[in-house]
Amino acid sequence: MPQEQRSHRFQPSARRLWLRDPLAVHLGAGAKQDRAERGIVIDRDTGTIVELVPAGGEPAGGAGSVAEVVDASAHVITPGLINTHHHFYQTLTRAWAPVADLPLFGWLRTLYPVWARLTPRALELATTVAMAELLESGCTTAADHHYLFPTGLDEAIDIQVDVVRALGMRAMLTRGSMSLGEKDGGLPPQQTVQDAEVILADSRRLVEAYHERGAGAQVQIAFAPCSPFSVTTELMRESADLAAELDVRLHTHLAETIDEEDFCRQRFGLRTVDYLESVGWLGDRAWLAHGVHFDEDEIHRLGAAGAAVAHCPTSNMRLASGIARAVELEDAGVTIGLGVDGSASNDASNLIREVRQALYLQRLRYGADIVTCDRVLDWATTGSAAALGRDDIGAIEVGRQADLAMFRLDGLSFSGSHDPIPALVLCGAEKADRVMVAGRWRVIDGRALGADGSELDKEALIAAHQQEARRLVAG
Repeated sequence: MPQEQRSHRFQPSARRLWLRDPLAVHLGAGAKQDRAERGIVIDRDTGTIVELVPAGGEPAGGAGSVAEVVDASAHVITPGLINTHHHFYQTLTRAWAPVADLPLFGWLRTLYPVWARLTPRALELATTVAMAELLESGCTTAADHHYLFPTGLDEAIDIQVDVVRALGMRAMLTRGSMSLGEKDGGLPPQQTVQDAEVILADSRRLVEAYHERGAGAQVQIAFAPCSPFSVTTELMRESADLAAELDVRLHTHLAETIDEEDFCRQRFGLRTVDYLESVGWLGDRAWLAHGVHFDEDEIHRLGAAGAAVAHCPTSNMRLASGIARAVELEDAGVTIGLGVDGSASNDASNLIREVRQALYLQRLRYGADIVTCDRVLDWATTGSAAALGRDDIGAIEVGRQADLAMFRLDGLSFSGSHDPIPALVLCGAEKADRVMVAGRWRVIDGRALGADGSELDKEALIAAHQQEARRLVAG
């Protein structure tokens, strides 16, 4: 018997669930898919995967050794998708006409005063909507980049922690920051910036209060100065120093647009990666949002440093920012993950949709034979996990967390499709049928569950969220 089957066998307290006979399984990271042709066994006491059942096999000890069997014969199973870059609060400003046709800098200048009116209740609703939508798209872990702390919203990350725990997802919540306002040559209006001392003290508080370490962590904290055009050089350096001291990760926007590149040249006399290195960020602690406009030398320097990039294809298309050189970055050693970005530059929080967008956008640059369905699925799972510094999620293998997404391939859009994994990506899957986090169902029949395991009252959530969205833009 293989060691992976022996090592977790028959603990008396175990409550085992067998996802039996799936239509197909994407294990991740190039693994042979027939290793789990008959399904996956999960120990719900530990929340981990304890066995992959190969073709012709049964769970160790026979079918009677499991407490529950779920017929997965209509499902494609993937690792839970992982979103490496988002702005949850932006669900409140989706599809707003004044910014519908603007590039990044104009888009930001128009939206900053609106976002400055964010309240604790608005953030709670926005975060809930974003995370529930992500869950229903098959996402089990999300990184949020929150950098707005107007008066009265000092505990923004605390609010988000509560939502994460209520929905049962995992999250990397980044304590973002803006400290370089318009009067000092930055982009944000002065009412949206904070003093560095306040930012750093709150960053330390959040790590001490909430950051979980090791396998199975639900809530983690990272530091995320917003961008070179909204944060001082000193704060960038101090954030890197504090992250090293507390052993947490770093995140920022970088090289998203040519305007950002021009800003760095004019203000610092440096290209974006030179600037990153000058403030102590060029290393394997950092993952960078977008990374569209790196040149050849920068790509190799990022790879040598072990950095990661969150590729956000829909947002990059929506704002006409460009096409990230994702394949060249990955080939140079940069870890590639996927992100939906903010719901005001994507207008959705749907990660399985982002997989398809990544496939098609990257094929424009590199061709169909290079950018495969498996490759983009790996970006959304194994790659995204690595970008967040995690090796316990992002793949289906024994010992990993039981974070899984199950997709049905029925309905008109899949009729006539032949091969399940390509169909999942090419035919445009929109929602997962079931989603599991740490062995617990968080989505059943396509609907997210609330804290008590009952169905989330989405109608009430949408009504309250819509009301806050209208208030925000009305001023």
